[in-house]
Amino acid sequence: MQTTILEPLFNFENLVKPVHHSNGLTGQDIISVSQFDRARLAYIFSRAHEMREMVGRVGSTDLLRGFILACLFYEPSTRTSASFIAAMERLGGSVIPITQGVQFSSVSKGETLADTIRTLEQYADVIVLRHPETGSVQIAADYANVPVINAGDGIGEHPTQALLDLFTIQEELGTIDGLKIAMVGDLRYGRTVHSLTKLLTQYRVSLRFVSPEILRLPLVIMNEVIDAGLDVRETHDVADVIGDADVLYVTRVQKERFSDLAQYEEVKNLYEITSELLTKAKQKMVVMHPLPRVGEIHYNVDSDPRAAYFRQVKNGMYIRMALLAAVLGKA
Repeated sequence: MQTTILEPLFNFENLVKPVHHSNGLTGQDIISVSQFDRARLAYIFSRAHEMREMVGRVGSTDLLRGFILACLFYEPSTRTSASFIAAMERLGGSVIPITQGVQFSSVSKGETLADTIRTLEQYADVIVLRHPETGSVQIAADYANVPVINAGDGIGEHPTQALLDLFTIQEELGTIDGLKIAMVGDLRYGRTVHSLTKLLTQYRVSLRFVSPEILRLPLVIMNEVIDAGLDVRETHDVADVIGDADVLYVTRVQKERFSDLAQYEEVKNLYEITSELLTKAKQKMVVMHPLPRVGEIHYNVDSDPRAAYFRQVKNGMYIRMALLAAVLGKA
């Protein structure tokens, strides 16, 4: 009797192009966007495309089966923590979630960050960390023997958010070079703005920064923009940029970063993106937001095809899938 061998219906390895390296990311910590040049960005974006195709066709794969991710969040998070968890599980891996429950862990007993990291690396192959203190993720990485990924350190950086933001711009508009990008809101404390701005210095873009005086972009980052030779302007009024912006990147004013709540009350509702305002914008442009929003984009804007912020959210999962596969050597 002849035996018929059935071919599998889907093989993820047939979808992903053969890759013999991960562009230098295998085993590496992801601390800052400064680790990514244009070649490495193109590599991650290519992997993210493949992840999106795979999810659309079959939902998940076993690429990271047997690997464990520890999600350690000392600050509240919805999108970042959920997307890392979803990314790991769609790749077949497992997750130790220590997110909203940090207050119930040994941290509440006074355990140091170093000891927490040293403990988690006994169980996990990669650690994703969010912490309220700038520079804390680098400290954690110095102690860890497994890759550590920065999910936001105080007012410092948020590299994976910047990667998904840049990926979204490219996906929505087909290019990055030549665009006029306006960033609106909290530019002083907004770590998403800091990281995205640093990435954009590698491209031929025009940058417009819209904020009240007390929330201006930090001088050190502005100097990086100037040193890169980019066309840059600052203003206090969205009306100055809405007509020619290709990207309107809106951020909330972060109440938790203010020591003087009176100052927060003065600026919290300074910028509101409405459908009426968008009548003055280009037909081909995108409105983005790292979320959560607290009134700075009206809900009636959501139905506008230029509103890209929920597509932006989904792109975060694909980028983080690509990063996890890369740092774990399974690109």
